[in-house]
Amino acid sequence: MIDSEFLAQYHARENLLKNKIILVTGAGDGIGRSAAMEFARHGATVILVGRTLAKLESVYDEIEAAGFPQPAIFPINLESALEQDYRALHDAIKDEFSRLDGLLHNASELGPRTPLTHYAPEQWQKILQVNLTAPFLLSKALIPLLDHDKGGSIVFTGSSVGRKGKAYWGAYAVSKAATENLMQVLADELEGISKIRVNSINPGATRTRMRASAFPAEDPSALVTPDDLMNRYLFLMGPDSELINGQCFDAQP
Repeated sequence: MIDSEFLAQYHARENLLKNKIILVTGAGDGIGRSAAMEFARHGATVILVGRTLAKLESVYDEIEAAGFPQPAIFPINLESALEQDYRALHDAIKDEFSRLDGLLHNASELGPRTPLTHYAPEQWQKILQVNLTAPFLLSKALIPLLDHDKGGSIVFTGSSVGRKGKAYWGAYAVSKAATENLMQVLADELEGISKIRVNSINPGATRTRMRASAFPAEDPSALVTPDDLMNRYLFLMGPDSELINGQCFDAQP
């Protein structure tokens, strides 16, 4: 059993992800941006997925300027995307790359911090759509591309409030609890019939825009940066984790 202490000490070799094709949602900012950069730094061709084209283009330019493998951009709004949009993404990846080696479900919406009795139904639906339904539909569409002889890695993003619900975290906490269960169901279904591995990672308190929104009075300098956590993500995307399936990891001990 791999634990968070092992993850914290993991050191990725330089060419860990050479020739890998990895898709990252929410790649324009925060943890998604850092993950895209690190995957590219370690040899992967990264497919940048997100809502804001300008942010994706900024990451694209940074990867290109660093001399890493040329990435690809696929703008998509997870709040409004339908099943046919995910099929179109599947077709585009199949035509361009023929396969997929990694899928990081990083994009999430926080939503309002308010009692459930005050929670607006439209906000509830929005948060569940982005945080839960979109990863389900995207996984469903892309599993055929991940199911090859070397096997792909799917990584969901969890949260401590998804493991133990807390007041005022509303649909975000509920969506993250469901995300962990979705990961476990998918991992169990693929066990023994596919080389795809499915796990989740809880980043913990990290210096991101979402964290600042949730805790506006918090001193961001007291938090780790997304870059500080990237060895954990590299482990889960690389071949060193090929026997790990169905586990929920904490990025910070």
